[in-house]
Amino acid sequence: MSARRLIVSGDDFGAAAEVNAAVARTHRDGILTSASLMVRGDAVDEAVAVAAAHPALAVGLHLVLAQGRPATPPAAIPKLIGRRGRFGDSPVLSGLRYAWAWLGRAGRAQIAREVEAQLEAFAATGLPLAHVDGHLNMHLHPMVLPVLLGLAPRYGIRVMRLTREDLRAALRHDPRHGLRKRAEALVFRALAAFALPRLTAAGIRTADRIYGLHQTGHVDEAYLLGLIATLPAGTSEVYCHPAERQPAALAAWQPGYDHEGEVAALLSARVRSALRAADVELIPTRGL
Repeated sequence: MSARRLIVSGDDFGAAAEVNAAVARTHRDGILTSASLMVRGDAVDEAVAVAAAHPALAVGLHLVLAQGRPATPPAAIPKLIGRRGRFGDSPVLSGLRYAWAWLGRAGRAQIAREVEAQLEAFAATGLPLAHVDGHLNMHLHPMVLPVLLGLAPRYGIRVMRLTREDLRAALRHDPRHGLRKRAEALVFRALAAFALPRLTAAGIRTADRIYGLHQTGHVDEAYLLGLIATLPAGTSEVYCHPAERQPAALAAWQPGYDHEGEVAALLSARVRSALRAADVELIPTRGL
């Protein structure tokens, strides 16, 4: 086993045909090892078929609690959704909504009901559950994580993404948007500090470190080459958002994302050569 192992994950699987095609292509012909499924995505049935046709691809649940549709009937979870029967678009406002909901017994029950409904929907696909993470990392919300941990034995949750990233390294690669990246670092440092002891106590495994948070939508070839050159020993995960072109279903929330550049990076011969030269072993999330 190599001293350096890398999980390469694609988020938003099932959101759109453009995402599904990119996941299939970059797994088959590139370095993508894992994908995270939106069970209420517009193209979820196609994504399940893609996953079934590529059994080496590790597929997990991409828990959606913002910018999407619930798996529970909207009337049953009024404290979690807006007037359109959907979750809110803002992750910050959604997070505050869940914190407020958690103060009441009904709100806590509705959060638990929706999380379990999405786990049930994943189980209904027949795919093995390789991991759990969250759209906009909402799985780490202090009102959501305990629910997931309580359900972990029943649904076989053994791996989760513990999102936190070295801010200094991210700024060295790309100093733009420094204020946003610093704010992200503060938030996720606190969330990771809350989550790590609880995940450890539950026996749920995580990668040693995560990459891609501060470079969301721009995990391109230059980023991957820089990452590989400095990758420390242990198991790391880099997550990205590949798509053949920007999906209409995600365009409102992902302006400026370089989906095609991420696909090109995952298919890059230079990236593959750099992985070989650095003796980095590619593994799926279930390899943890």
